[in-house]
Amino acid sequence: MKKTVSFLCLCLVLIGCAENKKDKIAERIPPVIAPFTGLDTLSVNDWWNRSDNPIVNLKVDRDSVVAFGLYTVSNQTLKLSAQLYPLYPEETREVRLEIEKNGTWQEVQRQKVNDLGWSALFRIENWDDTQNVKYRILHGEKASFAGLIRKNPKEKNEIRLAALSCNSNQDRGLRENYVRNINFQDPDLMFFAGDQSYDHTEHTAAWLKFGLQFKETFRNRPAISIPDDHDIGQGNLWGENGKKSIEKGSNDGGYTYHPEYVKMVERCQTANLPDPFDPTPVEQGIGVYYTNLELGGIDFAILEDRKFKSGPNGKIPQQGPRPDHIRNPDYDPASIDLPGLKLLGDRQLSFLETWGDTNSDALKVVLSQTGFCGGAHIHGQKENRLHADLDSNGWPQTGRNKALTLIKKAGAVHIAGDQHLATVIKQGINTFGDGPWSFIVPAIVNDYYSRWWWPEDEKAGPHPNKNTTLPWTGDYLDGFNNKITMMAYVNPESPSKGGGYGLIRFSKKTKEATFECWPRNIDVTKEGAKQFEGWPITVNME
Repeated sequence: MKKTVSFLCLCLVLIGCAENKKDKIAERIPPVIAPFTGLDTLSVNDWWNRSDNPIVNLKVDRDSVVAFGLYTVSNQTLKLSAQLYPLYPEETREVRLEIEKNGTWQEVQRQKVNDLGWSALFRIENWDDTQNVKYRILHGEKASFAGLIRKNPKEKNEIRLAALSCNSNQDRGLRENYVRNINFQDPDLMFFAGDQSYDHTEHTAAWLKFGLQFKETFRNRPAISIPDDHDIGQGNLWGENGKKSIEKGSNDGGYTYHPEYVKMVERCQTANLPDPFDPTPVEQGIGVYYTNLELGGIDFAILEDRKFKSGPNGKIPQQGPRPDHIRNPDYDPASIDLPGLKLLGDRQLSFLETWGDTNSDALKVVLSQTGFCGGAHIHGQKENRLHADLDSNGWPQTGRNKALTLIKKAGAVHIAGDQHLATVIKQGINTFGDGPWSFIVPAIVNDYYSRWWWPEDEKAGPHPNKNTTLPWTGDYLDGFNNKITMMAYVNPESPSKGGGYGLIRFSKKTKEATFECWPRNIDVTKEGAKQFEGWPITVNME
């Protein structure tokens, strides 16, 4: 009888505890209410009341709330962004950074987590970049994320950059092949060129998923991540100095969604970059991040292709069913290259000029979202042939030529993504081949809106690349009459449907860059692993 009574008492206590817990959960009040509605709904306000979602589990164990960190070191300044899963109201918003010195962990800084996006930034000046340093990001009593801040590889002759883009949500699986291959090839720097998130209005959840997929590539090495149109919730972006877009498709220029949402996305993805060249915000208080990073004797300029770019709607004659698609092959390209239209904008042109004129002993590389020409003929599906796509940086042509002139003057090569179509192109400004080299890397997942390089006459251009069996290489005019020399391309009939990544090897001794293009389904640790047809390609950087 006594055992029965004791058991009943225990049950009543447990029921009471459960009820109290329910009451406490019901009483939770978000300390910060998002200034926007219908955006990031899985991760803001009373996020804990949301049902499970197909993107990522947000209700992780509390010893796992530190999701990952991103860092860069440039000019002896460490910037490390800590990314957390959403926190409950009763949990501390304080996150700590520790480094290992002489075998013991020492706290070096504490920062507050922002409830919009759940990130925090550590910034430490006078960082000793001559040695490897272990770090860990801590929250509460048990949550942590640990890694290695690498020393500046100044002594290395070859500096390696891994470049990826377009992480489509058509495949939400982990990216084990990428992680294995990249860590085996051991790049000195990671570059994610945009569209890390394809869940337009749920950036935080998608960004956490991205981190879950790729954190083992940047846990122990510096990383650059720059957002593109899908990251900030748009199919295409012509930022036009930060204005508000009011047209469907945003082709009038500007941003569709609330500026605080845009700022949240940029904060989570770019806070770890070196300080911007000119931090003056654009319209709506949206910030900028264009800057440069010096690593191992290489000077990387990081651009914002689309923040200042003019939107086409209402500014140029429409040549198709959409203001940004030109289907008429007989149109006059000069009719859309009008005074006042911007591509990089005056501020970034000034930055490129200053950057190109300084640090002349370093090899120069430009990193951005997309290519400076129309490098695709077919978009999305085989029957959708476009003569010109104004989403590309081939337009406006005057702005394109100004940018390429400065990149060429700096002796830089250009690395970007976005196009779902890997290409190596020698740009032409006034004549074929007088501009810089560009390597557009493939999409991580290429099962969504693939593109094809497929000249309508199916003929090679003058001066074709004789080192490949690819049929359509050589000199061409793109849909804007820009001069381009196509050296290699990866159509979606290729292995892994054209999905993969780029690896670029910069030789300081020979002043050459070698572009490698690896299919997603290839295991580079195996003997005989092959790149896409047409690669590798080695170019002179002088």
